[in-house]
Amino acid sequence: MLLPRDFLPALSNLWIKICGITRQRDALAAASLGADAIGLNFYPASPRAVSVGGIAEIVNNLPATLEVVALFVNPDPRLVDTVVESGMIDSLQFHGEEDARFCASFGLPFIKAIRVGAPGNEPLSEIIESFAAAKLIILDSFDFKAPGGTGKLFDWQLLGELETDRRSKLVIAGGLNATNVAAAIHTLDPYGVDVAGGVETSHGIKDQEKMRRFIEVARRARA
Repeated sequence: MLLPRDFLPALSNLWIKICGITRQRDALAAASLGADAIGLNFYPASPRAVSVGGIAEIVNNLPATLEVVALFVNPDPRLVDTVVESGMIDSLQFHGEEDARFCASFGLPFIKAIRVGAPGNEPLSEIIESFAAAKLIILDSFDFKAPGGTGKLFDWQLLGELETDRRSKLVIAGGLNATNVAAAIHTLDPYGVDVAGGVETSHGIKDQEKMRRFIEVARRARA
């Protein structure tokens, strides 16, 4: 049984995003279970990729309180423009090597994902500072084979260098599920958490019970 969405946010102020949504039923379930946002993936190489033409089918009849985030990886600006022009997206998420000017050039709030531990990266504090205009910063795991969605945890100790004020808009991703999300919240005290594979039965197909458990555990960890 799905709990009313307006019941769960009272348990905590944690921002929760369910990413890699490909079906309306999963979007509706995420909203009903208490997620704050869903992510639609427009990176063609991803097994969770959706098309511009499929946006309406997924987001139709979603509550206005649910944020819809469009995810890109080093995109052609024309693709981003087309997605924005649909009028059905609230925020943009960039998961590649996009710079801050590019991310801010589309007229919507943006979220920047940083792959923690990538070779050649500047210190994490400097990268975050360079994206000061970002609405949120997502910290994800680095993998040579994929820009995200690796299902792997990154070394949380790497965040030890960050000052408290720079943690205020950090979202933790990478390998999270119902068994480790509470530890991530207790250890890192992030603004939010982002999950994809940890609540799936297969790529892009969400499991309602896994979503319910993830959201419940995450909110109670912050309560």
